[in-house]
Amino acid sequence: MSLASLVELYVSLGIFLVGAVLSGFSYLAWQRERDLRMRTVAVGYAMFSVYGLVVVAEHLLTPYVAYEALELAEHGFAVLILVGLLTFFVAITRG
Repeated sequence: MSLASLVELYVSLGIFLVGAVLSGFSYLAWQRERDLRMRTVAVGYAMFSVYGLVVVAEHLLTPYVAYEALELAEHGFAVLILVGLLTFFVAITRG
């Protein structure tokens, strides 16, 4: 694996782990307070986490699945970043 691929793999693994932990904490806060904004934030973090997992899976599946299909999936799942950012905006603007 090239240095660029390793950096992408480790950063994506970090995005997955941090997103999952923050989503879990936000979910627990939502359960405690029942504030809909916290649920929205938990969903946003979960979307970042899923995207990180997709990129990690792409690197692990490269020897077994066609490269073009994996790249298409990764770039398609990038919409999760956009939707995740929009969920944070919704959580902030909702009063």
